[in-house]
Amino acid sequence: MTQPNAIALVGDIGGTNARFALADVSGRRPVISQIREYPSKNYKCGGDAVRTYLTDVGAAPSIAVIAVAGPVTQGAVRFTNLGWTFSEDEILHLGFAKAQLLNDFEALALSTQHIAPDKLKLLGETRTGQPNATVALIGPGTGFGVSALVRGRGHAIALAGEGGHAALAPNDEVEVQVLRILARKYNWQVSTERVLSGPGLQNLHDALNEIEGVSEPPCGPSEITARALRGEEICVRTVERFCMILGSVAGDFALSYGARGGLYIAGGISPSILPILEKSDFRKRFEAKGRFQSYLAAIPTQVILDGYAAFLGAGDQAHRLAQ
Repeated sequence: MTQPNAIALVGDIGGTNARFALADVSGRRPVISQIREYPSKNYKCGGDAVRTYLTDVGAAPSIAVIAVAGPVTQGAVRFTNLGWTFSEDEILHLGFAKAQLLNDFEALALSTQHIAPDKLKLLGETRTGQPNATVALIGPGTGFGVSALVRGRGHAIALAGEGGHAALAPNDEVEVQVLRILARKYNWQVSTERVLSGPGLQNLHDALNEIEGVSEPPCGPSEITARALRGEEICVRTVERFCMILGSVAGDFALSYGARGGLYIAGGISPSILPILEKSDFRKRFEAKGRFQSYLAAIPTQVILDGYAAFLGAGDQAHRLAQ
């Protein structure tokens, strides 16, 4: 029988949705159930969303671990797009005995230990990395997230950072021109996120149109991907370039973290463009690092297809709190 303190509330809160589930953390791999999603904008604070979920499922777990889309500072986060803060103290006041907030990509890094193989899509021929070595995680979505799971001497520690705001580096003449165009728009503060994200995809499309002298009505990121998947050449060109840049940036982070265990791609964009991503030059650009080509050739790259992977990472941390 599962012990009461082995059932935890796990969550994943972003600017659009607040998602919650229950996790049985009695074993090493969390078992997730009772998933619910709520529009974040419908709540004045995170506590209200948590209370709604607990009422809906009729549960009273003693542990809560919630992933949040933003940097966690002294147990609290401020959501830029929601206008409210959320803290571990607020969760504890709801009656929990233990509570922790994690950056969403910190939770995703932890999740890489538990994702089922059928929820991963391999890009390239390299299938396995070094056992028990560090893995890196990147994710183009609303923004561009970065993290790593650092492994060594039997321990694993998830890192949370803001690598998506590091400067974007061009890798050919087209990308030099793209950078020049975006430099005008952003006063030379052109981060990776300005291209590798939903809004970034639109930036990239507009820049490529300007370079090629193409005039067309404004086109949002979802429309660009939909048109690309239908085979419309102007949008296929944009998404293919997106995949190439993603490959270069993935290689940069694999080198930066020494991610010889593998590199994972999270976020909502990559699964949605998978038919193009698989055929693109992503892997070629991932390995195109001169003297370190062979180093990167030995690192597997995989897309995470599990939309609820953050629950597994939150559950992994809840398992530790339950001990």
